[in-house]
Amino acid sequence: MTRFGGGALGRVIRSGVGRRRVQTVVIAVATMMAVASAVVAGSLIVAANAPFDHAFAKQQGAHLTAQFDPAKASAAQLKATREQTGVTASAGPYPSTTIQPEDSEGRRMPKLTLVGRSDPKADVDDLDLRSGRWATKTGEIVLSESFAGPAFKLGSTLRTSDTEGSSTLTVVGLALSVSKTADAWATPAQTRALASADNPLTSQMLYRFDSAGTDKQITDGRKTLAAAVPSGALLGSQSYLDTKRAADQGAAPTIPFLIAFGVLGIVMSVIIVGSVTSGAVGSSLRRIGILKAIGFTPREVVRAYVAQALIPAAVGIALGVVLGNLLAVPLLDDTEQAYGTASLTVAWWVDIVVPVAALVVVGVAALVPALRAGRLRTVEAIAAGRAPRTGRGQWAHRVAGRLPLPRAVTYGLASPFAHPVRTVAMLLAVAFGTVAATFAVGLTASLTAVGEAQDPEDRAAVTVFAGGPGPQPVEVEPGASAEGNSEAPPADPARIRAAVEAQESTASYYATTQEEDVSVAGVTGSVAISLYEGDSRPGSYEMITGHWIDGTGQVVVASGFLERTGTKVGDTVRVTHQGDTRTLRIVGEAFDTEDDGMRLHAGMANFPEAEPRTFLVEVKSGVSPADYAEKLAEVVRPLGGDAMANSPSEQDNFVLILQSMAALLTLMLVSVAGLGVLNSVVIDTRERVHDLGVCKALGMSPRQTVGLVLASVAGIGVLGGLIGVPAGFALHGIVLPVMGHAAGTDLPPSVLDVYVPWQLVLLGLAGIAIAMLGALLPAGWAAKARTAVALRTE
Repeated sequence: MTRFGGGALGRVIRSGVGRRRVQTVVIAVATMMAVASAVVAGSLIVAANAPFDHAFAKQQGAHLTAQFDPAKASAAQLKATREQTGVTASAGPYPSTTIQPEDSEGRRMPKLTLVGRSDPKADVDDLDLRSGRWATKTGEIVLSESFAGPAFKLGSTLRTSDTEGSSTLTVVGLALSVSKTADAWATPAQTRALASADNPLTSQMLYRFDSAGTDKQITDGRKTLAAAVPSGALLGSQSYLDTKRAADQGAAPTIPFLIAFGVLGIVMSVIIVGSVTSGAVGSSLRRIGILKAIGFTPREVVRAYVAQALIPAAVGIALGVVLGNLLAVPLLDDTEQAYGTASLTVAWWVDIVVPVAALVVVGVAALVPALRAGRLRTVEAIAAGRAPRTGRGQWAHRVAGRLPLPRAVTYGLASPFAHPVRTVAMLLAVAFGTVAATFAVGLTASLTAVGEAQDPEDRAAVTVFAGGPGPQPVEVEPGASAEGNSEAPPADPARIRAAVEAQESTASYYATTQEEDVSVAGVTGSVAISLYEGDSRPGSYEMITGHWIDGTGQVVVASGFLERTGTKVGDTVRVTHQGDTRTLRIVGEAFDTEDDGMRLHAGMANFPEAEPRTFLVEVKSGVSPADYAEKLAEVVRPLGGDAMANSPSEQDNFVLILQSMAALLTLMLVSVAGLGVLNSVVIDTRERVHDLGVCKALGMSPRQTVGLVLASVAGIGVLGGLIGVPAGFALHGIVLPVMGHAAGTDLPPSVLDVYVPWQLVLLGLAGIAIAMLGALLPAGWAAKARTAVALRTE
């Protein structure tokens, strides 16, 4: 015989691949989906590894973002600061100001830092233009990609203020700055034109240092820059380390989620590729015996059948790498939004490691049965190819025969026991598919609960303001002017309350105020506190333990506070607000991640000096919140207040991103599981085609044939569901708390206990559905096979 791939051996290989067209296609398709799933899983796991650091390096992010007073430091002086010791690169100066625009529906946006740049490209903070184009003329604006959504899309318009004659800006692009150097960008001329006395123009400079790994190094670099310009010219600055910590904390909850799906995808890929390949070789034992009978050596037989598995698998692997990269694109886009990072791509080594590993798995999976077949004597190989090992599974046929079911069904139920290894592989595929579906359903429900639990004050129909928002915290250099950051004087809360109560359509209301400079004994630095007046239960947070405040002397805290202070529910803390110190008892642990979980919640009666700044109003049934707010605004605006109807709560983009990722990953894993079942049933049906012919000759109808084939996987589907649902339930119970802890909080029961009995029953049926769908195609093929052809098939 000749070498591998040539002569008689080559003809055997080509004949085997071409003759078993269905099986060849199944091997290629199953391998393709398995490899695609592994590529996606590997890419997501890689993306979860330090996403901010990778994006920061790619964008040449700014270690320090500094604001200078243009009246004290000229552009030439600012450009000269790049020559200072330790500065490796700089960009700017860019004109910068603050605006608070309104959207097309008149809703006021938060204050935005607007920076004038003529080009997104720069040596520092090389912006990633995610969609649209850059602003090139007056009346155009580019928003930060964090604003992407239905309310702010390309072509949307913004009014720069609510005053008559204010400018209108059209959104022409969405960009991402990993350094968070601005919320929006426009042309330098447009930015200068929007500056005002209340929001004066500043000059923004961006710097990179040769050493910037610690807060001290950043501080030293800032001092060097401050000394290089006139006194008081440096107004404030922002360190990238603060942005990095916030980004890492935001990314942390997604890492356990990605790893869970990634491991599921990789393990299932190995199972499917291995079972598909070994099944293909194992089903050809009779042909192997014939080849040995005509003179092929055991080594040539092994090489032939390993090659017959490798050829379609190699095609599937190549297609799988391409498909995996295509499927990874939308998932990585979602991951970018979740992490707030620059463009993520499939790591080059993933496209190498996955196909190489798949080829190794295919080779080993094909080699084991091929070696076993090569060692068989010719007569044994021919006999083994005609039927399963003598006596294997007969007990199952005897037990199934006693069931009060049609004979075709009982025959199918007992069939899997004739090939235990193949059955176990099929069972694992169905179980993993059910695990993925169960985990995804629970994860989606939990993420929905998280979205509903966030910002409980937004549940109110109308928000009434008793004064302007507080000042934004800005790091101001000693001696620098704080002009432009002063707070608008509040209105008289009593008059605002009287106006709310005077409205006939008011159903109920409660008042709140936010204070940022509260001190707590034992805690370094100031702590934020939310104070409530009236029945605040409609705006209460989800409770992890304990209860919401219902009287004086009580305080509710988040998990982060308990962990940082070493306290627990029932302990007392000393809180000082405007010089008034009170001892409050912790009565509850709230699901609240604001301010790193350090925000307190207490009654306003604890601190008599505190006054409400916001009133949250519920309107009577049938009353339009928008009409109510418009009518009330006319009354309170002359008093210095304002009123606004709250739009229906929308799920956070982060939650929607994770839900879409879970749906796509689950669809992939379930598809791979179904293909694994399809391959096993195709092999099993081809092996038993002669037996099916006998059954057809004895009177079995096509419908009964379909029932027989489907019954052969029904038990596997039931058992896979019984294994997969508890495993998916357990996986949800493990991964969700880890995601919560990564975000610095425990999770309330409303987020963890999301499964309901009827869902678990349906998910159990998902195992049967996966098995049945996978077997449907070969069942139809078996039913259509003509009796004479089946009887002649060897």
